[in-house]
Amino acid sequence: MKGLVVCSKGTEDICSLEINEIIGASSEKRDSCIIFDIKKLEELCILCYKAQSVEKVILLLDNFEFKGNFEDALSKSISKLKFDKWLDKETSFRVTCKKINNEQLSSEQAAADAGAFVIDNIKKKKKYKQKVELDNPGITFLLFINKNHAYFGIDFSGRDLHKREYKLFAHPNSLRSTIAYSVLRIAGFSSKEGLFDPFCHSGEIPIEAALFTTNFPVNYFSKEKFAFLKFKTFKTFDFDKFFNAIDKKILKPKKSLITCVDFRIMNLNAAKKNAKIAGINKFINFSRIDVEWLDIKLEKESIGRIITHPPDLTKHCSIGDIEKLYDKFFYQAEYILKKKGKVVLISKSQDALKKAAEKYKFKVEKEAVVCEGKEVLNILVCGK
Repeated sequence: MKGLVVCSKGTEDICSLEINEIIGASSEKRDSCIIFDIKKLEELCILCYKAQSVEKVILLLDNFEFKGNFEDALSKSISKLKFDKWLDKETSFRVTCKKINNEQLSSEQAAADAGAFVIDNIKKKKKYKQKVELDNPGITFLLFINKNHAYFGIDFSGRDLHKREYKLFAHPNSLRSTIAYSVLRIAGFSSKEGLFDPFCHSGEIPIEAALFTTNFPVNYFSKEKFAFLKFKTFKTFDFDKFFNAIDKKILKPKKSLITCVDFRIMNLNAAKKNAKIAGINKFINFSRIDVEWLDIKLEKESIGRIITHPPDLTKHCSIGDIEKLYDKFFYQAEYILKKKGKVVLISKSQDALKKAAEKYKFKVEKEAVVCEGKEVLNILVCGK
């Protein structure tokens, strides 16, 4: 059997790493998605519950390239599939479509076509018409289209997993939570290290770090929302026992090494509330500090890793203001960062950051690009 996870472009390496860490599966990295082997269906359920980098978790039934008529290629793909394990006369279904990098196809039409082909398949093989239910189906099939490649399978997650339950208090500069987690892993962050975020906004980076270091399932408080709970295949499966076995592995560090800082009390309060909703506020230190006072509040060379999303240039903030802020930040970072420490930044623009880093003799050791939807974000890993 094959699984498929959909992820943000640029995070494929992190997603592949996380899949291997959680279920020990080898994988094939593709553009904005990962294909991997599974031994049992429960492994997909585990990824839904725990994985921090994925947006969708799918049991992959088929994938294909199309160069000419997409409808013909889709029909040919679905016609050869067997749905006995998933559909019977009483089970309703729907098809949803997620499409990127393809302006020619309509998501709504592609989903409708796929649904019609599933019905045709069942009619020919089982001699009855499969029920369609758009609001509360027993099974949701997902059609993922990226350029001229299509993936078709059963949606185990049932919702967009990047939409965290804890993220009720947002900020205009908030990161998608899956991106925040990926930045941590690109930065080489581990459970043994500390993290200092001086521009926390609504707290995604510290919260994702705390979830990771405590092994706290990211969907702990939304167990009942997974699509796989309704599958007839799992009719006799004990999900209470399944979730409890995972929850027993939650860690409770005696000392928090994650510090969440912002100079605006409104941002700090939002981060605190989000962390409490996530269930990990006790594992994060919160403090209101203006970036220019870091050297007063913190000891020299006391921070091992700064990972943050500094304010970006907007219509309300001039390039001059941003350059001053970045200059203050790197001046302070040069003082508080350990000799072998790292500064990891994610931002829409990198020129002003690189200029400030160079001024205080920081070297860019690694660069990466990730996409939050159509928006391109730059990641810089800097060392002394």
